[in-house]
Amino acid sequence: MYEFDNNNMMNDITETEASPMNKFTGSEGFCTDSPAPKKKKKHTALKITASLMAMALVSAGSIGIYSQVAPMFNNETSYTEVSDKDTDEDADGVIRLSSAESVSLIKTSESEGDTLSTEDVVEKLLPSVVGIESNFTYTSQSSGGYYYGYGFDYGTPSTQDATATGTGVIITENGYIVTNAHVIYDSEYGCGLADSVSVIVNDGTSYDAEVIGYDTDCDIAVLKINETGLTAAEFGDSDSLKLGQDVVAIGNPLGFELMDTVTRGIVSGLNRNVTINDKSMNLIQTDAAINSGNSGGPLINMYGQVIGINSSKMSSSYSLMGSSGASIEGIGFAIPSNQVMTIVDDLMKYGYVTGKPQLGISCQDVTETVSKMYNLPVGVYVTDVTKGSAADKAGLEVGDVITAVDDTEVSTSSELVAEKNKHSAGDKIELTFIRDGKEKTVKVTLDEVKNED
Repeated sequence: MYEFDNNNMMNDITETEASPMNKFTGSEGFCTDSPAPKKKKKHTALKITASLMAMALVSAGSIGIYSQVAPMFNNETSYTEVSDKDTDEDADGVIRLSSAESVSLIKTSESEGDTLSTEDVVEKLLPSVVGIESNFTYTSQSSGGYYYGYGFDYGTPSTQDATATGTGVIITENGYIVTNAHVIYDSEYGCGLADSVSVIVNDGTSYDAEVIGYDTDCDIAVLKINETGLTAAEFGDSDSLKLGQDVVAIGNPLGFELMDTVTRGIVSGLNRNVTINDKSMNLIQTDAAINSGNSGGPLINMYGQVIGINSSKMSSSYSLMGSSGASIEGIGFAIPSNQVMTIVDDLMKYGYVTGKPQLGISCQDVTETVSKMYNLPVGVYVTDVTKGSAADKAGLEVGDVITAVDDTEVSTSSELVAEKNKHSAGDKIELTFIRDGKEKTVKVTLDEVKNED
């Protein structure tokens, strides 16, 4: 699960590469195939050796990391082909699920009948909740001292292993599982996709897992294990949620020694626009306890239906006006089930989430200080324009400073991204920018982010 700091959030603008001041983790690429899944012996509980959590805003359902390095993991989008008896091969050689299979992966069910007790909810969902362990290779730079009196010798890079644990939900009886993308992909430390991913089912059996697809903007990933006869979770309609409604969360906080921990709370908020690791998300807020290791686990209504995938929480302290800080408790977030189903369906059919807009620029903020130093207007400075992109076609150039989207002023890249993400690919937006001291406007038709971008 991500812990995130509301006072230290930078949003990305570029769908291509990071700018000097704005790390972007929304690019897509293809990953290599994983080895065929193998059934393993019964998994023994892992000993918790360390768990580093960013003490701030944590993305709902944070992951626990157990190593000397213990990096926190972010988001990025990609797709891995997988060979399976239920797949078809496209003309381009990419193996995808057939339309019929992908459409039937998850069904939203209407809530019918009487609500269940907490015990009955847990009994219904527990067979569908799994543990996920991802192994990464982390490259670190050993520290050094003065090098013959000239600067520093930073030493030789060394590699270390890092392990992340999270939670997942079985969505088909033949082994498809949904979890958070940040459980299996690291962009902050450059690890990328996990070297290996394993899934531990309810009876303790461990399986090698293949990563079918993942999208870090949406923080959703789909895994596959080679098993049938599993218990698939029933998904409910997140649009029908009401404030104050009782919910239950199941997950693996702090690793597998506390596997299948059950917490209960209410729906504390709906349609919360939260920025996590440069990504703006629309989430369900809950006071059910969510901790590192809960990432990817289910938030469940009292009909025993999954209505959200836990992904983040607010933690530590938060600065308030006129206060030195306030302690944060009971503010967790989950990705609504209706969003999850759409994302999963796209990942299975196309290898990417359709309709996501992109401008095709890299940029950095022009703050008040930078404005005074370089005689630039406050806004978003364009540092690169991708050839053939929406921005390139509209005539944007390196050095332009974007100051507004449509009628809304933007002074930071995060504000620009937030305005962009209110639209879909194919929509037209009007950008106001400064070039050579003159204000200009231009209409831009937003491109769609695809896996080859």
